[in-house]
Amino acid sequence: MNKNQLPDDMTTLMACLEKAREDGFVLDFTITKTGLTFPDTENMYSPEKIKVNNFYRFEGASDPSENAILYLLETSDGKKGTLTDAYGPYANPLITAFMDHVTEIEKK
Repeated sequence: MNKNQLPDDMTTLMACLEKAREDGFVLDFTITKTGLTFPDTENMYSPEKIKVNNFYRFEGASDPSENAILYLLETSDGKKGTLTDAYGPYANPLITAFMDHVTEIEKK
């Protein structure tokens, strides 16, 4: 297996989400016009307050609308969660603009 391949059990979005939850990334982050947040909170985070601990890209075999990216994020105050988006022409412009300004990104 080369370094860009996922183990067999990590080839689907659902498998990666399940593993992320097991690893403590339990919040479901969303992006608004004012920043990153999660349900039932008033906390708002700017790109400078976010670290991408890892990310996974998934490509649909025949349908570009099946292309997705899963980010595993950690905030400056230790909150851990996931953010999912399409990529390519179906990407959410708010997420794309926000993630373009995140400077601390790792790929494991």
